[in-house]
Amino acid sequence: MPARTLYFTDSREVTVREQPVPDPGTGEIRVRTERSAISTGTELLVYRDEVPADVETDENIDALDGTLSYPLQYGYSAVGTVTATGRDVDPDWEGRRVFAFHPHASHFLATPADVVPVEYGPRRAAFLANAEAATNFVMDGRPRVGERVAVLGQGTVGLLTTALLAQFPLETLVTVDHHARRRAISEGLGADAAVDSAAAAADHLAGDGADVTVEVSGVPEALEDAIDLTGYAGQVVIGSWYGSKTAALELGGRFHRSHVRLRSSQVSRVDPDHAGRWDKDRRLALARRRLADVDTDRLVTHEFPLERAGDAYDLLDERPEEAISVLLTYD
Repeated sequence: MPARTLYFTDSREVTVREQPVPDPGTGEIRVRTERSAISTGTELLVYRDEVPADVETDENIDALDGTLSYPLQYGYSAVGTVTATGRDVDPDWEGRRVFAFHPHASHFLATPADVVPVEYGPRRAAFLANAEAATNFVMDGRPRVGERVAVLGQGTVGLLTTALLAQFPLETLVTVDHHARRRAISEGLGADAAVDSAAAAADHLAGDGADVTVEVSGVPEALEDAIDLTGYAGQVVIGSWYGSKTAALELGGRFHRSHVRLRSSQVSRVDPDHAGRWDKDRRLALARRRLADVDTDRLVTHEFPLERAGDAYDLLDERPEEAISVLLTYD
């Protein structure tokens, strides 16, 4: 069977292209993909053509190059088995299951330095990229003992953020999402309350609001809700990327005297505040260990073969209430 690769070709259009299965170079390995996870944040923005076309895909991921303009390969959460090694690679790599930040493709080449060996199954390992993002949000939020924390958005990365925060000795952890299915899972992962609006969340936050609010809904309008939920001198961690959409904020009222901090948080780099002790490898290793404790099966609502990727994106785009995490499979 030939190798197959997913391409984004236009707004709300994807296609699968075939090519020969590649042979590894002297320092490379070849991976046959078992599962890859669709990002319901950045990747849906690419699918909907809601990103600036001249933005680099990701300068820190070697497998992603060029800009976010059509046609392009995208995706960054692939899990598979090493099926061949180059002459200069230890043959013990063959047969190992690995994770890679790589676009959706049935086979791909990488170097050993580009992959992460994983000791659990492909359905769990496919969440590693999102688990690292969630770890980054929590690190940047720096929750302290007894604090009140709110998380806006309970998609995949929001739920993983909730699972991590639930391990802290917080006073309360409140999550917000419009979809009942996600709220139920959120409570199952440890949220003290999962509600459908910021107004309802405020009722669960004692005092003047949250000490830390994490905004991962991907909805620009939610940023103002996050600010409003945050108490005096609290912090809003903005994990969402809104792409080409803009967030209109009312900053002339309470915010002006609130000393609320707005902090951008993105996983491609380690915040300089942590860089003295942390690098990306250490953070990813932590995410890999913590992911082993999360019941990821409850997050997977659908699996589609790569050839039906268009149906997967249609589902996430048009019926988000039905889906949380969607994986692509490879025969």
